[in-house]
Amino acid sequence: MAIERSKRRVSAARLANLTRRLLDESTLFALATVAPDGIAHVNTAYFAWSPTLELVWLSHPDARHSRNIRANATAAVAVYDSTQSWGRPDRGIQLSGTASEIEEAEAGDANELYARRFPGYRLEDLGAYRSYVFLPQWVKLFDERELGAGRFVIAVVDDGRLSWEATEIYRSGS
Repeated sequence: MAIERSKRRVSAARLANLTRRLLDESTLFALATVAPDGIAHVNTAYFAWSPTLELVWLSHPDARHSRNIRANATAAVAVYDSTQSWGRPDRGIQLSGTASEIEEAEAGDANELYARRFPGYRLEDLGAYRSYVFLPQWVKLFDERELGAGRFVIAVVDDGRLSWEATEIYRSGS
């Protein structure tokens, strides 16, 4: 399989619209963290997101991924529809950045954001759970209907704004 780089830029508006649609399509994300011994760990969680692309979720502070985040803020997230079928147009988003626990005194905005996405959510029902935030530094988008087959668009995130960095085109064959 050959991977080609395209110089064809994707506008910031198109990147933002596609990112919003992809984040809206699933309420679950896969969160990858790194343990102090360097071993990767993945966790699935419900998430909400802000207009500046901050992804928030709830977790117990003693969970492995929460402990990993305290030791090393580096994290990655994947959001996709798990009911997609092989051979049909695929879509999803991968994000890389940092994660942290939100101080309880500052968690109000995150809790409101979460409650808007999940109307049944009540903080008092979750006891020791805390709010966490993921801040992406870059995103990798794929939406074969929108971007074309085998195309992955990479964008840098700066204060919630996306700017095109590269497009990779995966082609079968040698």
